[in-house]
Amino acid sequence: MNEPSVIFVVAMAENRVIGKDNVMPWHVRSDLKRFKALTWGKPMIMGRKTFQSIGKPLPGRESVVVTQDPNFHAEGAHVVHSTEAALERARQLAVELRSDEVAVIGGGEIFRQMLNEAHRIHVTEIHAKPQGDAFFPELDPGQWVEESRTKHQAGEKDDHAFSYVEYVPRASSDVT
Repeated sequence: MNEPSVIFVVAMAENRVIGKDNVMPWHVRSDLKRFKALTWGKPMIMGRKTFQSIGKPLPGRESVVVTQDPNFHAEGAHVVHSTEAALERARQLAVELRSDEVAVIGGGEIFRQMLNEAHRIHVTEIHAKPQGDAFFPELDPGQWVEESRTKHQAGEKDDHAFSYVEYVPRASSDVT
């Protein structure tokens, strides 16, 4: 088995907002279903605040939590103190779980620190521009290319319309 690849799974608004006061400033149930499908059976890397906003390890996945707090403990999660340690632990877990991917799920600082490790970015782009205090990093068009985009109207339990967008690294031969 090859080394597991790193995917990002993120919901962000058109203005790159991913959170406000440690919660998502929208409710799009369709995105939650997609999140579950994309992360099921995989180790997930997240920051402490993201873990605390979820409140517990999610079933069917392993949580690797990055924190600078040496006293932080999370029942049922793997606590590490750097993104490098998180990636190492998540890749070990992926092998144990027979998963070919590790999912990075936030927050903003974790996404920023790990962007160079990503092999694919799965975005649910929420068609709104809410206020926020956590943002997804801007993607350099010289490094990333939009591979696909599927627009969706807001469903019965969705606050907003949204698009599923996939980004992949621009092939090194395409970079000038």
